[in-house]
Amino acid sequence: MTLIMFCVFVIGLTDVYIAGKFGKEIQAAYGLVFQVYFIFSIVASALSVGSVSVISRLFSSGESRHLTDAVDSSCILSLVAGILAGAAGYFFSPQIIAALRVPEVLKGHAVVFMRIYSLGIVFNYILLNSNAILRACGMVQKSLLTMTIVCVLNVVLNFFFAFGSPLGYQGIAVATLVSTVVGGVLNFIYLRVLMSTRVRFLKEIARKIIVISWPAGILQILWQVGAMVLFLIIAVLPRQAIEIMAAFTNGLKVEAAIFLPAFAFNMANAVVVGNLLGKKQKDEAYAAGLVTACVGVGIVSVMSVVVMMNARWVASWLSDNPVVISECMRYIYISLLFEPLMAWGVILAGGLNGAGDTKSVMIAVTTSVWLIRIPISYFFAIHLGFGAAAIWWSMNASILVQSFFITRRYLGRRWMVS
Repeated sequence: MTLIMFCVFVIGLTDVYIAGKFGKEIQAAYGLVFQVYFIFSIVASALSVGSVSVISRLFSSGESRHLTDAVDSSCILSLVAGILAGAAGYFFSPQIIAALRVPEVLKGHAVVFMRIYSLGIVFNYILLNSNAILRACGMVQKSLLTMTIVCVLNVVLNFFFAFGSPLGYQGIAVATLVSTVVGGVLNFIYLRVLMSTRVRFLKEIARKIIVISWPAGILQILWQVGAMVLFLIIAVLPRQAIEIMAAFTNGLKVEAAIFLPAFAFNMANAVVVGNLLGKKQKDEAYAAGLVTACVGVGIVSVMSVVVMMNARWVASWLSDNPVVISECMRYIYISLLFEPLMAWGVILAGGLNGAGDTKSVMIAVTTSVWLIRIPISYFFAIHLGFGAAAIWWSMNASILVQSFFITRRYLGRRWMVS
């Protein structure tokens, strides 16, 4: 799982690097649209949470017929949702970008990015959901093979389209589109052994997946919209808004590297807890979740220290603008202080998701973002004039609150009977 997340990180880092070669405006537009793209992919991520919870239990319980029905139903759900999301993103891209009231210099580039990304949303849905099913059924190596191919193809095409074709900066999005299509097709081939000859859609199983998925979907919507709001708050800063927005984009990518093990352990924890609960081993599931979190925190702590010690080199590699470099370094120094705490909460949340207790995770995260992060960011950065640093510290404050609520829920053990 860590290697899979590393592949995803390399893709994102390459995108940011190439966008930076076309200037701060392209880099800022890419960062903005990437947040929108994730909002449109939220349903896929949410369905993958529900699919892992349901399918991992069926896989470990040995109910092969029900497992096949669950895989069929999950695939159909993701396909239909992906078609709807992709169509909405493509046809309404100008209106979406206009509604965000971003600086005028970014709008044209953002619409171009958005339309190209929207063409691949349905394949992204298939890729995300099929990866979830494969890891829930103990086939994570095949998922790794697919993501390795996607990563290599994306990076190669990124450089080719951006610098070796007339596409220019648009090649960043086209490379993602092509590699996602290839990944979705490969995973579908792997899943055929888990699906019935005649694919069946069972409302009962679909309903169970949706019941577990919807809190995860709401959580991700509010999380991604929260990230968008931070971009909008930055956009109205009185000084150097474009540079700070570009620095934020770069900082998020750097933080994503540190976050790789945490998110990998989050997804692994969901499978481990789900499998053990499927075998009725509740105490083992509880202990496994804590052990997984401790290991993940240790890894993230070491990585955070290493990146902070090399902050200037990392920031300079992503941009040659001195203001962007300086602000990116400040973001790294502030945000990575709380990265181990973030890892702890995120990994425990994976265990809760595997148990189907997605509502408690939703409440903890949305509370921290919308009652702590957003209000504090606006009040201190805009109203009191403390600038970008206030936004970075507000993110840390929300992490503290989020981790507290998730830890309390996990240690309470009520999720084992939910």
